[in-house]
Amino acid sequence: MRTVAAEIEQLVAESPFLEEGLARGIINVSALARELLPDLAARMQRPVSESAVMMALKRSLPGIVARQQGIKPILALMGDLTVRSNLVEFTYRKSPDTLAKQHALLEYLQDLGDQFITFTQGVFEMTIITSASLATRITEAFVGEKLVARLDGLAAIVIRLPAETVQTPGVHYMLLKQFAWHDINLVEVVSTYSELTLVMERGDVDRGFSVLLDFLGSGRATRRNS
Repeated sequence: MRTVAAEIEQLVAESPFLEEGLARGIINVSALARELLPDLAARMQRPVSESAVMMALKRSLPGIVARQQGIKPILALMGDLTVRSNLVEFTYRKSPDTLAKQHALLEYLQDLGDQFITFTQGVFEMTIITSASLATRITEAFVGEKLVARLDGLAAIVIRLPAETVQTPGVHYMLLKQFAWHDINLVEVVSTYSELTLVMERGDVDRGFSVLLDFLGSGRATRRNS
């Protein structure tokens, strides 16, 4: 049988914003215990006292704070933010020919120098995000393919990630949470081993850049238009 403490940890883990609030000490534990009590009793299928819930919450706090503190050194290593504007996104239905057309497009692009382009392949679709100046070329390269969606007027913030990110749980969440808290919609999230690219509407990129700059405390940010 699961204990009250185990169920509390599960409830908190299911709500990252709740975990953040507890770690920062901005949530009234007594009020939270009363709020969680009905859900907890239903999960455990037996009555649970408010004092037991409060005790479990207080005992879970050191672990929550430790997880948050473990991410901070990784965030401190970040600071290179690059903004790329005037982007467009194409999503095509995958077919037997899409891979060959992608290869031909890459051969064309290798002589163009500093052009922004990302490819993401799912099970059924391929998404291309690129500079708007290449939109016509993309359309020509994938002629005959089923266009699922095209989104214009996009921009991206590229964050350089330290190698430790791969082995540290919660780093991406800490970054993405800033956008959720500030009500900034992300159209796409694309990552490589050492880069995280956040794609949004062009009208949101200035605010998104400022939010990340304030959060990371970075003085090494650069801005590049494409």
